[in-house]
Amino acid sequence: MTNSTQFSYFSLGAYFDMGGFQFLYFMVILCLYILIVGSNLLLIVVICLNRSLHEPMYIFLCSLFVNELYGSTGLFPFLLVQILSNSHTVSASFCFLQFFFVHSYGSIEFLNLSVMSYDRYLSICHPLQYNTRMTYKKVAMLIAVTWFLVFLLNFVALSLTVPLQLCGNIINKVYCDYHSVVKLACFDTTANNIYGLIASALSVFGPLILILYTYTQILKVCFSGSKQTRQKAFSTCTPHLASLLNFSFGACFEISQSRFDMSSVPNMLRIFLSLYFLTCPALFNPVMYGLKLSKIRKMISKYNPTSASVVKYNVSHSFFCCYYELVY
Repeated sequence: MTNSTQFSYFSLGAYFDMGGFQFLYFMVILCLYILIVGSNLLLIVVICLNRSLHEPMYIFLCSLFVNELYGSTGLFPFLLVQILSNSHTVSASFCFLQFFFVHSYGSIEFLNLSVMSYDRYLSICHPLQYNTRMTYKKVAMLIAVTWFLVFLLNFVALSLTVPLQLCGNIINKVYCDYHSVVKLACFDTTANNIYGLIASALSVFGPLILILYTYTQILKVCFSGSKQTRQKAFSTCTPHLASLLNFSFGACFEISQSRFDMSSVPNMLRIFLSLYFLTCPALFNPVMYGLKLSKIRKMISKYNPTSASVVKYNVSHSFFCCYYELVY
C-alpha cells in the first residue's frame, strides 16, 4: 500500500541555482511589482475621484484593476521572498492560501472580461436601451456576483483539497496551484476532478459563450451600421479584445501545463509562461486602457504636478502624474 501523509510544507522544484544573478532577478521582480501596483492604483484613483467616469464601463474597469492588484499581491511578495531564500519551501497553509489567490484571480479576470463584453454589447447593439438595462444597481450586482461566485467556488475547491492524503510534497512550479497539489494525492481524486469540471463550466465555458455571442452581435451591427457605429465599436472594443486575448494566451498555457507533461519545454520558458497570466495582464491592461480611452487619458492629464493648486489639494497626485509621464 502506498505511504501517504499530510505534509506540513511543500518544496517548490522549479527554482534553480541563480548564482550571482539572484539580486538581479530580485530587482527585476520588485520593479515589475511596483509598476503593477503603481499603474493599476493610478487608474483606480482616477476613476474613483472623477464623477464623469462613474459610468458602467469605467466601474467594470475599476473592478478589473482591483483584481490585478489582488492577483499580483498573491504572487509577487511570495516570489521576492523565495528568490532570496536558499530553501524553496512553503508551509502547507500558505500554499493553500496562495492557490486560492491565484485561481480566484484567474476566474475573476475572465468573468470580469465577459461582463465587460456584455456591457459593450448593450452599448453598441442597444444604445437607446442602454441606460435602462445597465443601471448602477445592475452594475453593482454583476460585480458582486462575479467576486462572490468565484470566492465560493474556490473555497469549496480548497475544502476538497486540504484533507487529501499526499504521497509527496514537491511542486514543480515557482508557486502553489490547485492541480499541482491534487496530482500529489495517493488516492482517488474523482470528486476533485468532477468539481473542477463544474467550476470550469461556471467560470470559464459560460463566460466564453457569452463573449462569443456578444462579439458576434457586435460584428453584425458593425457590418450593417454606420461609420460612426463602427468607430465607436472599434474605440471601445479594441482594448477589451486585446486584454482578453492577452489573458487567454497565458491562461491556456497555464491550464496546459497543469494537465499535460511539459518536461520537454525548457525550464526558464516554463517559468516565464506560468507567470505570464499573473504578470502581463496586470501590466498590459492599465497601459492599454490609459492610452486608448480618451476620457481616462484626459482625466489623468488634469493632474499636472506643475499646478500649485492641485499639489496643495493632494500631494499624491504628483506621484501619479510623474508615473503617467514616465509610462505613457
